[in-house]
Amino acid sequence: MWKTTKGFTLGNTLDTKKLAVAAVFSALTVALNLSPLKFPAPFLPFLYYQVWEIPIVVALLLFGPATAVLVSIVNTVALIALFPGALPTGPVYNLAAVLSMLAGVYGGQWLTKKVGKNQKEAFLVIAVTLLGVALRVAAMSVVNWEFIKYPPPVGFSMPEETVAAIMPLVAFFNGSLAAYTVPAGYFLAKAISRGIRTPLWTPSRRKPETEVVPNGSATAIKLRR
Repeated sequence: MWKTTKGFTLGNTLDTKKLAVAAVFSALTVALNLSPLKFPAPFLPFLYYQVWEIPIVVALLLFGPATAVLVSIVNTVALIALFPGALPTGPVYNLAAVLSMLAGVYGGQWLTKKVGKNQKEAFLVIAVTLLGVALRVAAMSVVNWEFIKYPPPVGFSMPEETVAAIMPLVAFFNGSLAAYTVPAGYFLAKAISRGIRTPLWTPSRRKPETEVVPNGSATAIKLRR
């Protein structure tokens, strides 16, 4: 996983670049989260429509799932410290929602690649959006059903009957939020990729990596699998 030549380590350079990218996206995500760009869902005021998840989708589409997950975790830690919301564990709920949505986006990318490279862009956008919506709604329906019945800081001490009554609204909230977040993230990522002349990240098989190491007067190449 490392390429070295005369003491120069390319792996360290790449890791530093990834960390720098993650830091920039994390800062943007936290800034948007703390900004006034939010409004409560009229049907469930303890849930907020926001735009801070869009940069995380952009991070996934440009740099892959590892960077997106790292940004999500940093954002969660920052929110717990700065703006937990109506519930101290609210950022953890947000993390579950974001990760499930990212899994759907990744699945849509994989499905599009599996079906064929000749698919139109519309197919990719629809696939990542529908799977992002579906996985988020499914995951958060389970999470909310299991936990919001508990007293704070875990939940809202809601009776099971009340939880059952609001579940359709919770599902609609998560679905509608993902429905604008994923396509917005895709088109923003595409615009950025054109600007920096870098293709969008796509799932692919991991190829054997090479390591260039000194070998006397010659240079040896080792394959790592």
